[in-house]
Amino acid sequence: MASTFVPQKQDRASDAQFKTALHGKNSTAKTGFIAAISKNADAQKAAVTEYFKHWDNKRPSTETEEDKKTRLEEYATLTKHYYNLVTDFYEYGWGTSFHFSRFYSGEAFRQSIARHEHYLALKMGLKAGMKVLDVGCGVGGPAQEISRFTDCNITGLNNNDYQVERANYYAKRLGLADKLNFVKGDFMQMDFEPETFDAVYAIEATVHAPVLEGVYGEIYKVLKPGGTFGVYEWVMTDKYDESIPLHREVCYGIEIGDGIPKMYKAEVAEQALKNVGFEIVHQEDLAARNDDVPWYYPLAPEWKYCRSIGDLVSIFRTSWLGRQVTMKSVGLLEKLHLAPAGSQKVTEALEEAAVNLVLGAKLGLFTPMMLYVAKKPL
Repeated sequence: MASTFVPQKQDRASDAQFKTALHGKNSTAKTGFIAAISKNADAQKAAVTEYFKHWDNKRPSTETEEDKKTRLEEYATLTKHYYNLVTDFYEYGWGTSFHFSRFYSGEAFRQSIARHEHYLALKMGLKAGMKVLDVGCGVGGPAQEISRFTDCNITGLNNNDYQVERANYYAKRLGLADKLNFVKGDFMQMDFEPETFDAVYAIEATVHAPVLEGVYGEIYKVLKPGGTFGVYEWVMTDKYDESIPLHREVCYGIEIGDGIPKMYKAEVAEQALKNVGFEIVHQEDLAARNDDVPWYYPLAPEWKYCRSIGDLVSIFRTSWLGRQVTMKSVGLLEKLHLAPAGSQKVTEALEEAAVNLVLGAKLGLFTPMMLYVAKKPL
């Protein structure tokens, strides 16, 4: 069953111009914190305005149905500007793979991230030579790892020009340009020919879709018959009850801090997959395995889990203390006109997300790793 949602109109020429205005002609010259504070002030102001107009002076108790409707209708602009604002902070704090992962006791942070990617590739049965699509590819970290792990060929799809440029830059720098290719596009209206890919995966990306049938339907269309779709989906769990104010506050905090038009429950994602024609062959909430080390440990760290100097650096940056240092430093630089206006506001939104991700996990309301592996029938 196809979605009746009408995707947002695209203007790729304007998007490309805005990327250059925000980051300059060479947007790969800087990275991380330095890149975050080096953006063009006027372009940064425009991005801040466009993103936060959906959230300013609104809370769950005061937002209107029109507010909710607008976020869904303007999903592409909302998501695009979110990543215009946060990509550099993500790379600074998390690296090039923008996702959570499970941890074994004694496992290093980077190892855990890579294992999470390997596990998805394993469950999907990805093999050498396969033509694979990464939906919502970020700056290409997962594609790099999965291609190396399986020797498959991956095309990454992303609606943010800055991330596409950085992903292709990293692929070339790592000697993977013959295996990886990253392109601009909206996953609600893909440009690929039908039945192009042997497999498709998405890692914590399709949560940005306004309607899950829309993105799942597009994935179904470009997947070959018999092909596999694997996804780590962000969803609210069965325990979530929108009528309970605390539950809605948690969900809203995740939405505002992570550029999400609307969070859905797991049952909605499952039904959406079935509605577009997929046969689910495996599903599991990996966050429900009750691991000794919780998946959200980098956001609410217990330092005893760190296993290297690199872990200490990474976990400090993502911890509450590290986030406060970043937020206050950015605020000071903004006051001194050494960082563009609105930079601290972005870090405050990221902080709201972090707090509510942890609270949502502890209350059993949210998971970032609802794993679905589905087949397109022959």
